[in-house]
Amino acid sequence: MIVMQFVRNWHGAVGRKAFWDEAPGNGQAMDGTLGIHELWLFILSGLLLNVTPGPDTAYIIGRSVQLGWRGGAAAALGISCGCLVHVFGAAIGLSALLMASSAAFAVVKLVGAAYLLFSGIRMLLSRPRPVPAAASAGGTSLRRVFWQGVLTCALNPKVALFFLAFLPQFVAVDSPHKALAFLTLGLIFICNGTLWCFSVAAFAARAAGRFRQSAGAMAWINRLLGGMFVYLGVRVAMMDTR
Repeated sequence: MIVMQFVRNWHGAVGRKAFWDEAPGNGQAMDGTLGIHELWLFILSGLLLNVTPGPDTAYIIGRSVQLGWRGGAAAALGISCGCLVHVFGAAIGLSALLMASSAAFAVVKLVGAAYLLFSGIRMLLSRPRPVPAAASAGGTSLRRVFWQGVLTCALNPKVALFFLAFLPQFVAVDSPHKALAFLTLGLIFICNGTLWCFSVAAFAARAAGRFRQSAGAMAWINRLLGGMFVYLGVRVAMMDTR
């Protein structure tokens, strides 16, 4: 779901269209009473954003290979819950406050970077064992995967920036229910993304049955995931403080 480049491409076009549609005399009716407009465009662009490969997709695939479909599903649910934190933040104005405060932004940025670096180094140093085909992932492992997905997303300021840039493009400026409109659009986006991530997890788990029985393959998967987390941690740490 971290697809800022694609959002920037949509931002100008959608913003110009929204301005024209809301101009007096154009007769553009808003969808419902929340001030949401161009809902079809929001759903279409959201689907395109969700299917674009990124770090979240790589994390889900890696966990699916390691722990099977349930591991991938736990990762997907964790990422979705992390996104939900940012949707609520955007709806009640916390995300805007975070972006306006350099100190708050820096704290969240550094905490998120530290968590990503810690998780990545821990994965790089761990020694995973092959998982027997008949074995199932334990509850503790699935909880760890879920919370790792939550924290990785919730502590990433780039996700807050994404929702702040994306959601307002589809809500009328004079809407009296902006918070509810943001929540509605955010839930639609997250639900569509979760369904897509479940399908990715199922496909990856089905295709990786043999990998889970190989200690060497599992070690490489862990290294790739660890390297990805370290890379993301460095990128978050180097973000400009606003």
